[in-house]
Amino acid sequence: MRFLHTSDWHLGQTLHNFERTYEHQCFLNWLLDTIVAEQVDGLLIAGDVFDNTNPSASAQKQFYRFLQQAKAAAPHLNIIITAGNHDSPGRLEAPAPLLEGMEITVIGQVRRLACGNLDFDQLIVPLKNRSGAVAAWCLAIPFLRPGDVPRIDTDGDPYMEGIALVYREALRHALQRRVPGQAIVALGHCHMAGGETSDESERRIFIGGAEALSSRIFDAAIAYAGLGHLHLAQRVGRQPHLRYSGSPLPMSFAEVDYSHQVLRVELDGEAARDITEIKVPRAVGLLRVPPRPAPLEEVLRALAALELPPAHDPQTLPYLEVRVRLDSPEPGLRSRIEAALEGKPVRLAKIETTSARKSGDGDLPASLDELDRLQPDEIFRRLYRDRFGEEAPQEQLSAFAELLFGPAEKAA
Repeated sequence: MRFLHTSDWHLGQTLHNFERTYEHQCFLNWLLDTIVAEQVDGLLIAGDVFDNTNPSASAQKQFYRFLQQAKAAAPHLNIIITAGNHDSPGRLEAPAPLLEGMEITVIGQVRRLACGNLDFDQLIVPLKNRSGAVAAWCLAIPFLRPGDVPRIDTDGDPYMEGIALVYREALRHALQRRVPGQAIVALGHCHMAGGETSDESERRIFIGGAEALSSRIFDAAIAYAGLGHLHLAQRVGRQPHLRYSGSPLPMSFAEVDYSHQVLRVELDGEAARDITEIKVPRAVGLLRVPPRPAPLEEVLRALAALELPPAHDPQTLPYLEVRVRLDSPEPGLRSRIEAALEGKPVRLAKIETTSARKSGDGDLPASLDELDRLQPDEIFRRLYRDRFGEEAPQEQLSAFAELLFGPAEKAA
């Protein structure tokens, strides 16, 4: 059988107050065409369908219209959707009873049985080929919060060990179900060790000791692991069958040079025979002028010299980030930049200002933009160092993690 792996759509996202419905719709239209052209049997979406836990009505309508269109275009299509750290597990699962009749499976969270144990059978989803026979089993594992994993006694990080245990147990249940010739595929939304991140648009999802999982959580019996969370398409540990599909759109100007894609995976019996990258066309451009921060006068000259093709549809105007290095305050900065851009077919999305960091600042951010990019745990670490002159102890970091995500639960 053949399926597509994608993730991190972030429907409803805005880029510096510009809404991106048009871009997302261009991607979804392209994906519909690709499903038909590639004659795939499955579509696997590894989390972060929406950009936040309370998506707008228009973002939800866009998503469910796509699902209906996908099934109309390819009635045999298996669709499996797991929640990411941006998604609301309950909201994503709410329409599941309606979607099940269309062979669309949504896993927002790991349920518990009446005895308190995790329901691993819920996470094992069959993948059927065009003739309707089960060709593979999918470990459909959503983003795991501390309360989702069993708490175990360990010398390492209990949260990380709990996540690894969930993957191991899900695989054990899948192995009990499969028959010879059926492959095992895994979906996960997590940060793998060595993964390259996008600092401006990705939320770090582990807080405390280690913040990334080892690729050892994926047993050799897994033919392919389709991952979500990191926006840069990449392999994990240079292993061709452990992949981040990456986001289909650049989520920030830090991703301006990313090559966006979905992955087509061809299964042959119990193995992944072929993994092909299919490039996603970019509907709207992102520009950084200049490529690196420069003095204001140099920036203004570069903007005045900027030549762009005319755009007949305002929705296709490229977004622009202007990067200025300032040695002193510049009260009229925005008006001077806007004057240099007057009449040019572009949308000014962001003015990034930087300055030389003064000695003695220590951990203090150099700009409000840098402060905005810091994650809550990094702010906590910096404040602790500033207050007490040493690194925050592990018990303090764990307590802070519980404030953000809730307490981890004891194993049954």
